[in-house]
Amino acid sequence: MQFINHLLLDMELDPLTVEYLSIIIKVLLIGLICIVANFISKYIVIRIITRIVTNSKVKWGHIILERKIFRKLSHIVPSIIIYSFASTFPAYQSTIENLAIVYTIIVGLVFIQSLLNGLNDVYQTFEISRVKPIKGYIQVVNIIIMIIGFILVISNLIGKSPLLLLSGIGALSAVLLLVFKDSLLGLVAGIQLTANDMVRVGDWIEMPKYGADGDVIDISLNTVKVQNFDKTITMIPSYALISDSFINWRGMQSSGGRRIKRSLFVDTSSITFCTEEMIEKFIKVHYLTDYIIQKEKEITEYNVKNEIDRNNPVNGRALTNIGVFRAYIYNYLKNHPGINQDMSLIVRQLDHDEHGLPLEIYAFTNDVQWAVYESVQSDIFDHLFAVAPEFGLRVFQNPSGADLRNLAGESNKKSLVGDRSY
Repeated sequence: MQFINHLLLDMELDPLTVEYLSIIIKVLLIGLICIVANFISKYIVIRIITRIVTNSKVKWGHIILERKIFRKLSHIVPSIIIYSFASTFPAYQSTIENLAIVYTIIVGLVFIQSLLNGLNDVYQTFEISRVKPIKGYIQVVNIIIMIIGFILVISNLIGKSPLLLLSGIGALSAVLLLVFKDSLLGLVAGIQLTANDMVRVGDWIEMPKYGADGDVIDISLNTVKVQNFDKTITMIPSYALISDSFINWRGMQSSGGRRIKRSLFVDTSSITFCTEEMIEKFIKVHYLTDYIIQKEKEITEYNVKNEIDRNNPVNGRALTNIGVFRAYIYNYLKNHPGINQDMSLIVRQLDHDEHGLPLEIYAFTNDVQWAVYESVQSDIFDHLFAVAPEFGLRVFQNPSGADLRNLAGESNKKSLVGDRSY
């Protein structure tokens, strides 16, 4: 720099002109040095580091490269150079050094934030991340580091000690609590969610209050992101999962069985005692042979023992078509390949109402996938709707327009026949 001053003075220029020209040349020279240093750090050093990481066997090396951690750190080189040359401008040395320090702090904050996010990405490659996510904690650390960095930047700009600013923050604590209310609530909620294992990434949760019904894809400090089954995204505040109720279907998914709880409504006017012809027909049904033989033997022994007159069907015990049908459904499900035989299996009657007599099937499929579950359930009820008439039973259904038209047509025919006979 002294050489530049002497060179300009030897050219016999005006002293004021020499001063301005020397400053311009020094600034351009320092800028050129910064550009060259930045080029070397970005396009030479970082390329070498990238090649080393790429050729290494570290699985998470590509995550570091995607986050551009080293590239962000390279921005610190120009600030170091500017700080080193600050003494070249004695009148502005203090200001230049402070600005260089501020820039260095900002670059350091960006680097630390990128590094923490990279660590979170690496952590997510492990299976434990689904059970114990740390994204919320990393966000808390980021907030703390940003606050510290902000205090250091302000203290350098005003030339005061950081401790002086920290003492003033105590008076602003109420304001800070208000500003960071959601973050603090989210931090507490995140700790409770993780400690109690209430929700994990990949869980299917249902929260009607927020319109959420799908899989958890992300858990952060403030929100839990849910991808609904219609592919929309619902954002739920983390603390809402603590204060409000929600359904987590993880237990169902891990149990290996998904519940079928559905009823078949039988028209009560079609329920009757089984005749000899019906019993002979039912005994030939594969799933009913053993049941009919055992029941007939049991009923006969009971009626003989109690000397019951069976000429009147009301007396004693007898098979009914609804009872045989219920037994058929149970045996059919016991032999169904899509039903989990190690879990509850019940075929029961519910309270009779205006829609008929409900026959409820309570069972579990052996596959929890939605498509498979719906397919198994549909196959079962397809079969039951088709087989019910074979037992002399009618499935209840409210009269449709076609039923009313048929009824009106029959009424018209009878009227015409009556007129002709007359």
